[in-house]
Amino acid sequence: MVFRIDVRDGEEKLKRAYYSSSVQDFINKDCFTIFGEITSNDQFAADDLQKNTWKKEIEILKRELSPFTDGHLLFEYTIPRIGNRIDNVLLYKGIVFLLEFKVGENSYPRYAVDQATDYALDLNCFHKESHNKLLVPILICTRAPEYKTTINVLKDNIFETHCCNEHGIGNYIKAVCDQYIRPFFDVYEWINSLYMPTPTIIEAAQALYMGHNVEDISRNDASAKNLNQTTKAINEIIDHSKSNGKKSICFITGVPGAGKTLAGLNIAIERQKADENEHAVFLSGNGPLVDVLQEALARDDVIRNGTRKTEAMRKAKEFIQIIHHFRDDAISVYTPPIERVTIFDEAQRAWDEPNLTDFMKRKKGVLDFNMSEPEFLISILNRHEGWATIVCLVGGGQEINKGESAGISGWFNSLINNYPEWDVYISNKITDEEYSKGHAFDELAEGINYKIIEDLHLAVSLRSFRSENVAAFVKALLDVDKSMAKDLYSEFKDAYPFCITRNLEAAKNWVKDKAKGTQRYGMTASSGAKRLRKYGVWVQNKVDAPNWFLNGKDDVRSSYFLEETATEFDIQGLELDWAILCWDANLRFNNNHFEHFNFNGTKWQNVNSEANILYLKNAYRVLLTRARQGLIIFVPNGDSSDITMQPKFYDGIYNYLKEIGIEEIF
Repeated sequence: MVFRIDVRDGEEKLKRAYYSSSVQDFINKDCFTIFGEITSNDQFAADDLQKNTWKKEIEILKRELSPFTDGHLLFEYTIPRIGNRIDNVLLYKGIVFLLEFKVGENSYPRYAVDQATDYALDLNCFHKESHNKLLVPILICTRAPEYKTTINVLKDNIFETHCCNEHGIGNYIKAVCDQYIRPFFDVYEWINSLYMPTPTIIEAAQALYMGHNVEDISRNDASAKNLNQTTKAINEIIDHSKSNGKKSICFITGVPGAGKTLAGLNIAIERQKADENEHAVFLSGNGPLVDVLQEALARDDVIRNGTRKTEAMRKAKEFIQIIHHFRDDAISVYTPPIERVTIFDEAQRAWDEPNLTDFMKRKKGVLDFNMSEPEFLISILNRHEGWATIVCLVGGGQEINKGESAGISGWFNSLINNYPEWDVYISNKITDEEYSKGHAFDELAEGINYKIIEDLHLAVSLRSFRSENVAAFVKALLDVDKSMAKDLYSEFKDAYPFCITRNLEAAKNWVKDKAKGTQRYGMTASSGAKRLRKYGVWVQNKVDAPNWFLNGKDDVRSSYFLEETATEFDIQGLELDWAILCWDANLRFNNNHFEHFNFNGTKWQNVNSEANILYLKNAYRVLLTRARQGLIIFVPNGDSSDITMQPKFYDGIYNYLKEIGIEEIF
């Protein structure tokens, strides 16, 4: 957390640590005074175990840091992501030492090593003043056996986490400083450095749920649209609707990974803070996303607050719901829902009238149903007397299933034909082809009372924080714009590794080598990649999304084991740090264009339907944009003895990727 203090010469403008002083002052000051300052800045009222840990840390550091009196020491320094804190930071001789204590521990647990490593990785990625600093993580397990003092480099400017007991700290710090000479820097500039965090959607949901502000967990550098601006714009629309008894609908647009889902989650929480009687809810038709977020919030609630799992899950389900349940609950009643603010994720994927009507008749037995999903969802909120607000999160190129190809036209048609009195708020980008689907905007919007608000568009991808060009590159790649793809790839390839290989084991070794700490990696493929089963890539075996995305390296069900493969349906809206994309012959490349196939029974069949071609293209678009830090594409060599896996089915796409200049891994 951030605490504001008076600004004096040499003091921080923002105090990001519970305790901050020179090592000299720390050593000279009595332990009780230091402990009092730490606890007075602890807004979370630490328990006795944590307080005893601080006392032990003070005792140990007074002894171990006595040779380094010209350094600067911090206790409980807040790191960029979601408010986690580093036990201690020592800024000494131009080097940043990150100290993680496990008081009383007699071994060096793997999770603790990863925890310390994660601190260094997060600072390197998201903390501006740490980008070019040497970061040295140290895990101190006070009762563990001493390791030999060795210095190992993890990657540029980051050391591997060194493990030592309480008596080995000073020796290691001295060894590092003797071997590495770095320029001095202003410690207060480092302490007050700009944060540019881009948490995963899982981390972001947990942070918002715990009460963090979206400003704390989203980028705020000049190049990125601050999510806070979008939240502010939506809140103003809701407040206006509430004050004037109006019904309104807002459309938030954005590039893949720009934070639309994060914006929606933030709005749902903001409105619950503003007035609990509004009962804001985040709705999504993406089952795996809902399952993962609900499970993540419930697990976090159990760990942090001691809540029973069943109660924690109930609370999470009140906040995030599957849209089909919300829709189905409204079928048998005509009363308004308890919610007055509803956020619909991936609104462009709402079902059209023929498909929803057919589903309701076949699956629900509702014979007189004849509405599209947008029309029905608007009708539910329209039951309210007075005000109500719908927030639609609209992505481009994300439709991957039957009935999802209408884009926003389904919403606009419903408004024109049935609800012309609703106020409509749109971004200035909603006229783009990826949203309008070939319909002229003037035609779509005729008869609608709309207002354009620029802050309803999120233009910068936050998922691929190392490169803003990945989404544009993927679009150029799939559109066969070779020149554009080459130019974009050359711009980001050093910051965002993007490789190809014909060896699946090489791909697995690549992601394992690249991923550090708890950075998550996993294997993906399109749901139509049925012939990759020969390589152990079995897309017909559905993953359990919460276990795949949330469980650790010791769980065979997790993504880390690279045994289960997530498809576009499992991973849409979610992300990995490093990913393998296994490319099958359902999307081939020949004579300078893509060819589309579906494997049915024992053979490949041409896909001729324009809608199904779009779904297949978008499936690969989704898979190509899931990795935050880097991606490797596995394209098999094929098998000349297998008529379903002829080498020519695969050589075309591999050669196309090579022609663009994508690096090969052997």
